[in-house]
Amino acid sequence: MTGYNELRNSAAWIDLSSRGKIRVTGEDRARLLHAMTTNQVQGVEPGTASYGFFLSAQGRILADVWIVFRPDDLILITEPETRQKVYDHLDQYIIADDAYLEDVTDQLALISIEGPTAGTLELPITATGLPGGSVLMDAGAKPAFVGELGLCEADAEAVRTVRLETAKPRYGEEISERFLVQETGQMQAVSFTKGCYLGQEIVERVRSRGQVHRHLRGVRIDGSEVPEAGAKLTGGVDNKEMAELVSAAYSPALDRVVGMAYVKTEAAKPDFELRLLDRVARVV
Repeated sequence: MTGYNELRNSAAWIDLSSRGKIRVTGEDRARLLHAMTTNQVQGVEPGTASYGFFLSAQGRILADVWIVFRPDDLILITEPETRQKVYDHLDQYIIADDAYLEDVTDQLALISIEGPTAGTLELPITATGLPGGSVLMDAGAKPAFVGELGLCEADAEAVRTVRLETAKPRYGEEISERFLVQETGQMQAVSFTKGCYLGQEIVERVRSRGQVHRHLRGVRIDGSEVPEAGAKLTGGVDNKEMAELVSAAYSPALDRVVGMAYVKTEAAKPDFELRLLDRVARVV
C-alpha cells in the first residue's frame, strides 16, 4: 500500500488522469449546464471549480461532476465509469443550443497532492478528503510536473483506505442511481436558489418535507476481517436492521475496519453503536 503513511502524515501525489474530462464550448455552455446540474453554473467566474450532480427526472443520481470554469470553455471532470454516460446524457439535451462537447480525457492530466502538508492548489478536487487539491494540465506536461514534486505517488489501495478513513464517498461505490441527493449528505453539490434543473422537483420535495429515511455515514467496525458490501448492520433495543454497508477496508492506522453505510435516520448519530453479527460497529 504505497503512499499510505505519507498521505496520513505528510503528503503524496495521486494520478487522477483516468477521470473523464469533457470540454464544453459555445455561447450557451453555461446556460446548458446550469439547467442540467444541481449546482450554480451561470455567473461563476473563471478560475474556479464547483461540485455537482447530474440527476434523472426522478431525482436519482446519474453521476457526479466537477465543473472547472475557464475563460473559453468548461471542463467537466467525472469518475472514469461515468465518462461516456455523462457525455451521452448531455448530448441528448443539446438541440438548438450553441454548445459543443469534446472528450479530452487523453489530452489532459489531473494530478492531486494530498495530505496534512499538501497546501492549496489550483483546484479543490481531491480523492481522499484530506487537505490538498489538484492541477489540470496538458498530458505532455505530467512527467515533468510530478518529477519536480519530490513526493511519492500513492497507489489506489492507499487512496481508497484513506478515503474511507475520512468517510469521503465516491460515485460508483458509495453513491449510485439507487440514492437520492439528501441521502448522500453531499449538500455542497446543491444550490437551492439557482432555479430549475433536471430532477430539481424531487430534490425540493424531499427538502420541504424533510423525509430522508437513510443517511450515508462513515462506520468503524472492530476487527480486521473486511465484510462484503451489502452486509447488514443491526442495532437499537430490538437489534433490528439499521444500516447497509456499501464499502469497507482495513485501516492499519486505526487497527480496525473502516467503511461507509447507509444508516437509518434514528441511528445516523456520531458514536451510535451497531453490530455486524458479533462485532461492534460505530457510526462516525
